[in-house]
Amino acid sequence: MLIKDTDFIDLPVFCKGKVRNVYDLGDSLLMIVTDRISAFDVVFDELIPDKGKVLSSISAFWFDFTKDVIGNHVITTDVSQYPMGLDKYKEELSGRSMLVKKVDMLPAECIVRGYLEGSALKEYKKSGTVGGIKMPEGMVQGDKLPEPLFTPSTKEESGHDINITFEQLKDIIGEEDATALRDASLALYKKVSEFALTKGLILADTKFEFGKIDGKLVVADEMFTPDSSRFWDLEDYEPGRAQKSFDKQYLREWLETLDWDKTYPAPTLPEEIIEKTAEKYRECYSRLTGKEI
Repeated sequence: MLIKDTDFIDLPVFCKGKVRNVYDLGDSLLMIVTDRISAFDVVFDELIPDKGKVLSSISAFWFDFTKDVIGNHVITTDVSQYPMGLDKYKEELSGRSMLVKKVDMLPAECIVRGYLEGSALKEYKKSGTVGGIKMPEGMVQGDKLPEPLFTPSTKEESGHDINITFEQLKDIIGEEDATALRDASLALYKKVSEFALTKGLILADTKFEFGKIDGKLVVADEMFTPDSSRFWDLEDYEPGRAQKSFDKQYLREWLETLDWDKTYPAPTLPEEIIEKTAEKYRECYSRLTGKEI
């Protein structure tokens, strides 16, 4: 079953993102992940089969796996336990939704980079730094960094987030919270990257969002999904080029071959690109969790 929207749910909308629809249940939220896909901040008309289930189910897996590192906002992913008669939508919501506590979110994207790729590669080529931190000379695309780096960014309502230094983060949210975010982010990355290696995958980088419940720091939204992380095939890993990845990088690379200015409307996705992208998401989930969607 492909889900493009969730208008069948007659409850107050808390927010709608590019991929997620969130409903306000009073003292909790219902987060639903659709099969929509976005690239370069543009949402496409076509849907990616099983994408919503992969993103929601893999987040649920990681929230449970990392609960000894830091708490999270999950109440349950069992639709039969959802309130307000939502269990009648079991077929639509199973595997792609979770009931979560409301969180006072902190205004920062918390990024951890273990390898030189993406905006970190661009910064390094320009200034020899990553997140404002000096790196060794002579590094190439895909190289492992001397140690994982915490490189936060702002969380913009529209447009691209802006990379900032740790010192700038302290100015925004205070030294205590900034330090707590950095330490939690690095601890989460360490645990999951080590686990991923046992499954033949490299966790190149990832991003988190944190907030507070009753004054206590928790991780929220999503975790270590193919939309928020770069997973590479360890067997195919070779610095100096783009790596075989299990995310929408495949889609991005195809889009780069088009004469498209990366603004709405998005180009039509061919069936081959849709299915190949779906395969990437499914394989990432199955290799990490040992389960099939």
